[in-house]
Amino acid sequence: MKNAILTLFFLGFCFFASAQSQPNVGDELVIKEPTAVNYNYVKFPRLNVLAKKGKVANYKSVYGNTVVVKEIMTSEDGSTHVILEKKDGSKFFGYLKSVKANYTKSIEAGEIAPTK
Repeated sequence: MKNAILTLFFLGFCFFASAQSQPNVGDELVIKEPTAVNYNYVKFPRLNVLAKKGKVANYKSVYGNTVVVKEIMTSEDGSTHVILEKKDGSKFFGYLKSVKANYTKSIEAGEIAPTK
């Protein structure tokens, strides 16, 4: 039963990733809660850096934020990276205007998702 659920979950992600394979400038995405403690593919500062800057050392302030793709970069290895800014114009953690993310891997990992 557990394997069947995991298989359906994986197939859903594969279908979802293939449906939204190429980002466009201006696309809106939502930042989701990471499955681990840290984000692996969205380049937010590490928790110790946030603590040193006097911020609360967690990522809860970014969960559910709507972000806009401002720039798209394709590497030589074929991976697509995007620069994300908050839709409302405020800064991440009070000091970051934008963050970089590996688009394909962050979608697959569930760290970001397209808005509906």
